[in-house]
Amino acid sequence: MTPGATDGAAKGGDTQRALRRRNLSRVLREVAAAGTVSRAGVAARIGLTRAGVAPLVEELLRAGLLVETGRAAGGGRGRPGSGLTVSDRGPAGLGAEIDVGHLAVCAVDLRGRVRARTAVAAANRHSAPAPVLRRLSALLAEVTSRMAAEGLRPAGLTVAVPGLVARGSTTVVHAPNLGWRQSDLASGLAGIPVPLTVDNEAHLGALAELRLGGGPDGPAPSADFVHVSAATGIGAAVVVDGQLLRGARGFAGELGHVPVYPDGRPCGCGGRGCLEQYAGERAVLRAGGIAPDAAAHAGPGARIALLARRAADGDAAATGALHEAGTALGIALAGAVNLLDPRAVVLGGALAELAPWILPSLERELAVRTAVAPAGERPGGCVVTVSRLGAEGPLLGAAHSALATVFDDPIGRGAPAHSPQS
Repeated sequence: MTPGATDGAAKGGDTQRALRRRNLSRVLREVAAAGTVSRAGVAARIGLTRAGVAPLVEELLRAGLLVETGRAAGGGRGRPGSGLTVSDRGPAGLGAEIDVGHLAVCAVDLRGRVRARTAVAAANRHSAPAPVLRRLSALLAEVTSRMAAEGLRPAGLTVAVPGLVARGSTTVVHAPNLGWRQSDLASGLAGIPVPLTVDNEAHLGALAELRLGGGPDGPAPSADFVHVSAATGIGAAVVVDGQLLRGARGFAGELGHVPVYPDGRPCGCGGRGCLEQYAGERAVLRAGGIAPDAAAHAGPGARIALLARRAADGDAAATGALHEAGTALGIALAGAVNLLDPRAVVLGGALAELAPWILPSLERELAVRTAVAPAGERPGGCVVTVSRLGAEGPLLGAAHSALATVFDDPIGRGAPAHSPQS
């Protein structure tokens, strides 16, 4: 055979493998979306013949990614066929979150269920990466042990961090509230024997909103939105046509350092009047008369819960602080709405719990600062919604992001290590 023919055969083989991988992915995703469905139903959903679907299903059954259940509606004529559903054993996505005040880990199975979760309060502000990663490794070991007892194995690990992550790397370029610069998490998590991804917590919160935001009975989330989340800092993520807009270096979404009052309070980033200084957790707690470190021993979210209780009781300092935070958020978001024309702004993280007191001033600023809406739309032309995922968004987004690799390449990433890859 001539070299040219050899090259052509290799390219043809690559094309066939890519097509097979794509079709396996389509079958697995359709079964997961349907819950329980017959082979005929899968064929009807993805537009292949039953004969074309049959070997794909058998391969996924052998890999333990699908299991057969009782009878299921086939989606076509004739008798119902044997039902297929995704397995509740086998590969799972492992997600972790590093925040200034806590660490958390969870595992999500192919059915999208959280099968193991743990979280601890942790004083991570200005702590070196090494001890933080040691504590995180201990939590990961705890969760993976619980997974193994249920027949699950991690297919990958995604870590959410409150900082800038170099695109396509595991390096935290700058996490100002942690005090980290140029920190490669791979070295500190070297004992975790699965592929590692590190991403910004706001990006992962937006991906969770895109995949899970509608809930089992709610409407599907918009494919065009700005997701805003707040903890110690404030991050945002932009989703356009169902895709995350990352920016050239992966740094898109630093809403917390958009100046809302150019001659305002100095910020740790070196600027002045940044949104974080008016709507970040520590700023709002101080303005509400609560020490930023109050109730830290009570675990993740305790300080925000305390602020929400005071606001609900009508405390003037708490409601005033939240009114000011909403105003600053509205000013910052008006620029994003005018520039990007999203269908929605979604409030996640701590903002979700505080939304009743933040929304009035936020929406008022958006209404007066954004372009005139088309006829029939609300002032500002952009609806503001509250995420049902709340502070869990980044952690869930991390676990589902790790799990997505199995759906993208079911046999390569989803099969046990001893399974054939051919």
